[in-house]
Amino acid sequence: MRLLFVDTAGWMACADGSDLAHSPAVAVRDAWLEKGGLFVTSDYVADETLTLLRIRLGIDSAETWWQQVNSSSRVRWEYVGPARADKARELFFRYRDKDFSFTDCTSFILMRELKLREALTTDHHFLQAGFGIKPG
Repeated sequence: MRLLFVDTAGWMACADGSDLAHSPAVAVRDAWLEKGGLFVTSDYVADETLTLLRIRLGIDSAETWWQQVNSSSRVRWEYVGPARADKARELFFRYRDKDFSFTDCTSFILMRELKLREALTTDHHFLQAGFGIKPG
């Protein structure tokens, strides 16, 4: 099974037509789905995405996104939980020369555990952490 992690920036690029990465992100999303791939995301990423959607596009857009993503059989949810949060905190405080968000660190932990090498995102922090990003 082909899995691709989707970060907040990836969800936002797909949802927001005014995002500079909208067209390339949608192309990556659609191609991934056409090849039978699944998306992996987390509860922390959903938290960020819902908040940003509400701020940038309004509550109706946030609700529409949530209904589509939450009901999709093509999205696999991973929950951070206490053990993963502890590992993420270790990363967060270890990399003092980076400005990783805590949610970034939870995503890095999930991706390492699941052996995922790429994410649908425009966030350069994933590159700094050693992952590939789509669209590149």
